[in-house]
Amino acid sequence: MLAIPSGHGDLGEDMSKKARRGKTEALALPMAGKIAVVAIAVAALGYGLLSRPASVQPVRKPSARQALLPPPLPARTSAPVPASGSAPASASAPAPAPASAPAPQVEIQKTADAPGKLVRQVVDYVSHEAPGTVVIDTGNTFLYLVLNGGQAMRYGIGVGREGFTWSGEQAVARKAEWPDWRPPADMLSRQPYLPRFMAGGPGNPLGARAMYLGETEYRIHGTNKPETIGKRVSSGCIRLTNEDVADLYERVKIGAKVIVLPAMRRNPAAHRPLQGAPAAAFRLPDPASPPNRPST
Repeated sequence: MLAIPSGHGDLGEDMSKKARRGKTEALALPMAGKIAVVAIAVAALGYGLLSRPASVQPVRKPSARQALLPPPLPARTSAPVPASGSAPASASAPAPAPASAPAPQVEIQKTADAPGKLVRQVVDYVSHEAPGTVVIDTGNTFLYLVLNGGQAMRYGIGVGREGFTWSGEQAVARKAEWPDWRPPADMLSRQPYLPRFMAGGPGNPLGARAMYLGETEYRIHGTNKPETIGKRVSSGCIRLTNEDVADLYERVKIGAKVIVLPAMRRNPAAHRPLQGAPAAAFRLPDPASPPNRPST
């Protein structure tokens, strides 16, 4: 065999090492370039952050959920809301309510607007009747409740219109608070528009109280028309204001005598009241007035 000189073996080994070193250096160059690029990018980012004005805020990208929501509504103006209008449904807070004007005061109807002489009052009254007796002066539209000591409580009343007056004596048979009203047949024949029945209450023409006279359908009662006190408008019943009839109702007892003077007597204190009149004299002649004519 031929022997290979040692010098040639070392040369091959050196060339092999150089080749490997060159390959390593070739791979190292791209890596260094990448590192340099990254370093430059980091430096540029840092410079940008340092040089950005303090008032500028970084832009935030909306999340996926926020991207699905509708865009916000434009800001509302500060124009005042009209007093008669209402705030839109989309407003997040209701508009402030305008200052409300003070509520109007409801005036309670007064029943003492009649002339002073028709206001309930204690008067001097000469009578031989026992205290508690009721004397009705149809001509002067007064009702007297006889008291002790030559005095009487006087009330202003409304009486029957022309052709519907009556006179005589009877007694209080019964009393009722807020009575019902059932117009009788003869009244319905004259006034067919009237209701057949009306429950007791403020709208009832009999008013707050009623005192029924004997077995007749005449009554002393209240009224929902206080302006008729002092007038001749009824069909024969005697009416008082609701305040006055409530006062009389508490004073008059069942069985009390009631005397209705004829209309021609203008001063009951100057004439002796009827005494001991029989039942047949309960109604004095009145051609236009049938027996037991009811009234309000």
